[in-house]
Amino acid sequence: MDAHVEAHLEAVDDSNSIFRIASNLIAACFISGLVIGAVYYFTAPVAAEKAEQMKQESMRELVADAEDFQPVAGHEGWFAARKAGSTVAYIVPSETKGYGGTIKMLVAVTAEGKVVDYSILEHNETPGLGDNAQKPAFRNQFKEKDAAHLAVVKDPSNTEDIQAMTGATISSRAVTLGVRQAVEEVTAFDGGK
Repeated sequence: MDAHVEAHLEAVDDSNSIFRIASNLIAACFISGLVIGAVYYFTAPVAAEKAEQMKQESMRELVADAEDFQPVAGHEGWFAARKAGSTVAYIVPSETKGYGGTIKMLVAVTAEGKVVDYSILEHNETPGLGDNAQKPAFRNQFKEKDAAHLAVVKDPSNTEDIQAMTGATISSRAVTLGVRQAVEEVTAFDGGK
């Protein structure tokens, strides 16, 4: 066979081989896309329902006596905790910078501007120190406090304000600031009735 013909046949085989590989890749991507799309189609509603259920459970932990939680118009992420047709508290998202980075939380505040409770959703605080902000020993200090008494102190005789966690003053201040900001936002919104 002529050398030119052989070279031409090899080039045709190479281009067919490349075409087959490209076709196979396109088919694999298309099929993968269909599978991923189908999985998302069936699981997205379940995931959304589960996320809503977890959010409702978190809010119920913050305001246990509420009958339902309604979004507050014009305030993203805010919910009004309602009982017997009236608002007993607002649940407000808050975010501050702690020792290990951003601290995200939900804060429950009465219409009068008093802390009901808070829940830390996300943090990177030091285990055994700053992460103690989630524990009742620290959290319980906030109950019924207004913005004026949300300051961190290191004087054990001062029960009016918030006692800093041992070895975690920065985390203590960050959480307290986040709670105070939520209280101030609710007071400004509802007028501290």
